[in-house]
Amino acid sequence: MSIRNHASKLTALALATATVIGIAGASPTLAAPASLADVPLIPRDVLFGNPDRAQLRLSPDGKYVSYLAPVDGVMNVWVAPASDLSKAKPITSDKGRGIMSHGWTYTPDILTYQQDQAGDENFQVYAVNVATGEVKNLINNPAVVARISGASPKHPNELLIGFNDRVPHFHDLYRVNLTTGERTLVLENPGILEGGFVAGFLADDDYNVRLALTVRQDSSQVMLAPDADGKWTPMGEPVAGPDAMTTSPAGFDPTGRILYMIDSRGRDTAALYTLNLDSGERTLVAENDRADIGGVVAHPVTRKIEAVSFEVERNQYKVLDPSIQADFNYLATLGDGEFQITSRTLDDSKWTVAVEDDEGPLRFYIYDRATKSATLAFVNNEELAAQPLVKMHPVTIPARDGLQLVSYLTLPKHADPDGDGKANSAVPLVLNVHGGPWARDSWGYNPEHQWLANRGYAVLSVNYRGSTGFGKNFINAANKEWAGKMHDDLLDAVQWAINNNVTSKDQVAIYGGSYGGYATLVGLTFTPDVFAAGVSIVGPSSLVTLMENAPPYWQAFMPMMKERVGDPSNSEGRAFLESRSPLTKVDAITKPLLIGQGANDPRVKQAESDQIVAAMNQKNIPVTYVLYPDEGHGFARPPNRLSFYAVAESFLAKHLGGRFEPVGDDFKDSTITVPTDSANLPGLQEALKSK
Repeated sequence: MSIRNHASKLTALALATATVIGIAGASPTLAAPASLADVPLIPRDVLFGNPDRAQLRLSPDGKYVSYLAPVDGVMNVWVAPASDLSKAKPITSDKGRGIMSHGWTYTPDILTYQQDQAGDENFQVYAVNVATGEVKNLINNPAVVARISGASPKHPNELLIGFNDRVPHFHDLYRVNLTTGERTLVLENPGILEGGFVAGFLADDDYNVRLALTVRQDSSQVMLAPDADGKWTPMGEPVAGPDAMTTSPAGFDPTGRILYMIDSRGRDTAALYTLNLDSGERTLVAENDRADIGGVVAHPVTRKIEAVSFEVERNQYKVLDPSIQADFNYLATLGDGEFQITSRTLDDSKWTVAVEDDEGPLRFYIYDRATKSATLAFVNNEELAAQPLVKMHPVTIPARDGLQLVSYLTLPKHADPDGDGKANSAVPLVLNVHGGPWARDSWGYNPEHQWLANRGYAVLSVNYRGSTGFGKNFINAANKEWAGKMHDDLLDAVQWAINNNVTSKDQVAIYGGSYGGYATLVGLTFTPDVFAAGVSIVGPSSLVTLMENAPPYWQAFMPMMKERVGDPSNSEGRAFLESRSPLTKVDAITKPLLIGQGANDPRVKQAESDQIVAAMNQKNIPVTYVLYPDEGHGFARPPNRLSFYAVAESFLAKHLGGRFEPVGDDFKDSTITVPTDSANLPGLQEALKSK
C-alpha cells in the first residue's frame, strides 16, 4: 500500500529493481524461433541482480558526475571528475541493503542519499563530502522517518527536513546544516488545522513556510497560509474529496508570489496552473484531455516551467519555452525510446539524460547544450544488451462498463516471432498487477515482463480503475471497489486476452505486489475458477487489519483511505471491509498460492500474510510462504530478490507449464525462510538446506 505521490512502481520490490530499469540498445537479432526451446534462457541475475551502473548525476557546479554502482555486490555512490569518468571512485561503503537513490545539494562537494534499516522505512538522510570522504547521518535516530521538504540555492548549506521524533504522527520542520548536522526549528507541526490533519507544508526558497495542507475527515483538503501572528487562514475553497488526489500545490517561483498548482477542479484531467498570490489570478499553463500532468521540466535557477509531460500509452513532452525546443529535438534523435533529463548544472550548460527503450539497457548521456551533442557515459547493464529481449506493446482494453484500460502486453519470442504484438499461438499468461493502487503501469523496459516472457508466458499489466494519470473520474471510479469493479477490470483484461488468442482458459496465473498481492488473493478467493495459480507479494489479506494497523505518520492520509477503501470504525463499514477481504473467503481457495513477505514491512505488516497462511494451514489448503527477516515492503537486497524470483519461477513452472532456470547459487547469502511449504514445491527444501 502506498501514500499518493510515491513512485509509480510502489512496492519495495519494484523500487529495488528500479535501478535495473533499462533502456535502448536493441536486443540481438535472432532467427525466428520455432519453439520456446530455441530461445536462449536469460539468467535471473542479469534481470534482477545489481546493474553495472545507474542514476548518472552532474553536480550543480559541473565539477563532478556521480552514479550508483556495486562495491562487493552492494550498491554504493561513485564520483568522478566530470571530464573523466574513468577516474570514478566509490565514496560510500554501505555493506547492507545498498543505496537506492542519491542527489547533489547546492553546497559544493556535498551530496545526499536516504536509507532505512532492513525495510522499516524509517529513512535517514546522509550527507557525503566528496572532497573529504566524510559521511554524516543528519538524522541519527533510527525511530524517525525523515522527509526532505526543500533545498534552495539561496541557502546552499542547509536542507529543510521534516522530523517526526516529537510526535510519531506528524513531522516538524527544521533547517539542517549539511556540514555540522545542526538543526534549527522552522515550524512545529500543529497537528490539526481547520478541522483537518496536517498533511504537509510548502516553503519558498527562503525556507519560509507559506502554505499548509490539511485533510478533513470527509477527505476534502484545505490550503492555509500563515499570517504575521502565526495564525492560519484558509486559501480559497476547500478541495473536495473527488479532486483531492488530482489537486495539490506544486511549489513557488523564486519570487514567492507565484504558486504552481496541479488542479483538476472544474475538469477531469489535472492541468498545471499558476496562481498569482497578490492578484488571485489563475492562469492555465498546460493541459491534456486524456492524461493528468505528469512531469515538469523547470530551469535550475529561475524555476521557469520549460516543458511538461503527459502519459497515456507512452510519455510525451510539450515544450513551453522555445529556448529548449532545439535541445528536445536533438534528444529525441537518441533512440526510439523515451528520454528523461536527470540533472542540470546551474549554468544550464550541461545535462544528464537517460534514454529508455522496452527491449534494451538504459543508456545515460552527458549532453552539451552549446554543441547540441550527447556523449554516451554508460549503459546500466552491458550484459542485458546481449539477451533475447522482446517488445512491450501498449493495448487499450474496454471494461464492461465502458472504461478504457490502458494496458501493456509482452509476448514470448516464439509466440510472436515478428514482434508485432499479435500472438501466433495461445500461451500461458501471467496477469501482473501493479501496486498502489494509486500508481500506474508504464511502457518501457520491465524486468518482470522480460523474465516471464523468456520463461514462456505472455505478460499483461493493466491500468485498472484507480490507477493514476488518467483523470480524476478514472481514479474515483475505484472508490469502495476493492474486490469489486477493480477486480472486474482485471477479469475483463483476462477475457480480452482469451478472445484475442493470447492465452486460453485455465492457463492464467495472477501475480503482484502490495495492492497487486491483494488482487492475487482476491483472484484466488473471490474468483477461484479463473486463475490457475497466484503469487502474492506483501499483499494484505484483511482490509480491516490493514486499515487498523497503518503507520502513525499515515494519519493525515487515513480519511482518504476510509473514503476510497472503507471505514472500519463503524459496524457497517467494518462489515463491508470484511466482505471485501480474502481472509474471510479462505475456504474458496482451490488453486496453488505462493506468498512472499518482509518481516519489517510497515505498510502491509507480516500479520497480513501470517493470518491467511494460518487459516489455510488450519483448513489443510496447500500454500508456500516465503518470509525474509531483513526486508520490508518488498525485497531490496539482491540475494533476497534473486532467491524469491527463483522460488516464483519454479512455482509458475510447476503450475503453469513454463520453463525455469535451476536455483543454482540464487539462495546464497539470502536470508530466505520458508515457514510453510505445504504445497511441496519441488526442490525448495533441498535448496534451503544447501544455501
